[in-house]
Amino acid sequence: MPSQKNNPMPLADELQCGIDRLGLSVSRDTQMQLLDYLALLVRWNKVYNLTAIRDPGQMVIHHLLDSLAVLPYLEGVRWLDVGSGAGLPGLVLAIAKPDCAVTLLDSNSKKTGFMQQAVIELGLANVQVCCARVEDFQPAEKFDGIISRAFTELGDFLRVTRHLIRDQGRWIAMKGLPEAELPGVPTDCLIEKIIPLSVPGLNAARCLVIATLRKDHLP
Repeated sequence: MPSQKNNPMPLADELQCGIDRLGLSVSRDTQMQLLDYLALLVRWNKVYNLTAIRDPGQMVIHHLLDSLAVLPYLEGVRWLDVGSGAGLPGLVLAIAKPDCAVTLLDSNSKKTGFMQQAVIELGLANVQVCCARVEDFQPAEKFDGIISRAFTELGDFLRVTRHLIRDQGRWIAMKGLPEAELPGVPTDCLIEKIIPLSVPGLNAARCLVIATLRKDHLP
């Protein structure tokens, strides 16, 4: 899917085309809300440098479609996005799955400020934004799932979020080629599966690493 600079296809059509190629069902209203989020990101990015990608057409691919590709693998209701940055993938997933309660966690107040403004402007009742280091974050209730996109190496991601996940919860790490990181996985964690993804227009390796706590390490 070419960049918007070289392609007159409107962003709405580009998003719909990508969703169709992913085999997803996303309502037109939800797609418009995703594009409203993208417009906010474009506007704030001019001042706050939230993402290195400036072209809206490329943002559709690298941010919206890349995040939406995770949808079929979300289970449970309470999700935490660690190192959410500009809200990726957590804010996109919260828009697409309004029945999920999503917490967006980042230690950068500039980024959490943007996410909080996006939540207000988009009217998202299922999203909480927290500005804190993950090691210091102590929610009242643990999460069904924890997701990250380019947050840190796989082993570190599992270690620093261990106190935040339910015993039966699942981690999802969005990675390129994760094989080199597998030896660093903590002994109390099990890599359930590694799922290759094909994101329309994204010319880079992408996969999901799904992990759980080992049953023999549970109380």
